[in-house]
Amino acid sequence: MESKGKKRMAVLVGCNYPKTKNELHGCINDVVAMRDVLINRFGFQPAHVQLLTDAPGSSSSPPLVMPTGANIKKALDQMVDEAQPGDVLYFHYSGHGTRIPSLKPGHPFRQDEAIVPCDFNLITDMDFRQLVNRLPKGTSFTILSDSCHSGGLIDKEKEQIGPNSLIKSNANKQISHKPKAIPYESILQHLTSLTGINTTDIGTHLLECFGANASLSFRIPMLELDNFLQVLKSDEGILLSGCQANETSADMNPVESGGKAYGAFSNAVQMVLKEHSGELISNRQLVMMARQVLEVQGFEQHPCLYCSDENADAVFLWQPESQSQC
Repeated sequence: MESKGKKRMAVLVGCNYPKTKNELHGCINDVVAMRDVLINRFGFQPAHVQLLTDAPGSSSSPPLVMPTGANIKKALDQMVDEAQPGDVLYFHYSGHGTRIPSLKPGHPFRQDEAIVPCDFNLITDMDFRQLVNRLPKGTSFTILSDSCHSGGLIDKEKEQIGPNSLIKSNANKQISHKPKAIPYESILQHLTSLTGINTTDIGTHLLECFGANASLSFRIPMLELDNFLQVLKSDEGILLSGCQANETSADMNPVESGGKAYGAFSNAVQMVLKEHSGELISNRQLVMMARQVLEVQGFEQHPCLYCSDENADAVFLWQPESQSQC
């Protein structure tokens, strides 16, 4: 049972990239729907749920904050800074993802995962690792990323459900959808057009465009990066990814989805939570049931779970019994 002094805080980010060649349709719907679930089922106070979307012409009060890289990291930093032992933190991202060449020592051919804010100021697996490392002991931080290549988005987090535990899909239908991925080459081309610098080093472009607001991956020296990765231990980071690191996540537009635009993984999670509204569901159960929903629907993506052994079987968002009937 959660004590009255414990806080539940969330940052929800939906990027539709309106009026661009990368436009998606369901990402804002995903996080707006999740906001209602957090408040009505999991006991989050509205004042503790921050929504960042790139909805055009929004006249909401208070005005929505644009999901730039700097704004997303500021919101996450503030949430972690305010956290106390026992607090429940949640970050839901729906938007494009990508993979970039790894800068980590000893991994010259590996690719790292990143999300793509509306201004292309990438937030990488290293940034999420740094956030998790800052958590006060006894504070949980759950990340749900409905984006392409989202598996492994918290660097070095232990794989609980991933490619090694895949069940071959028996889906006999394929759904038309748009993948939530922007190829690395397209991101590099876009950033090059902004900087005018003739280099294929994406870090050079990101530092030129965003300076101190660029990802940690590009701002700290290699030696420090190596030391940073050597001190890892079991932590309270929990990642529910919409797909494996080498897969894409689906975005359904209104025409293809019968009038409602949505992200396939976000929608599957919300379907599972609704179907089991009076039950406590573990992180492991939620991911496996979401996988089943997506397979039945005909989607070729496999949600994964990365966290400690203990958190794999912990209740999703530490749902208190007093809220379980909401």
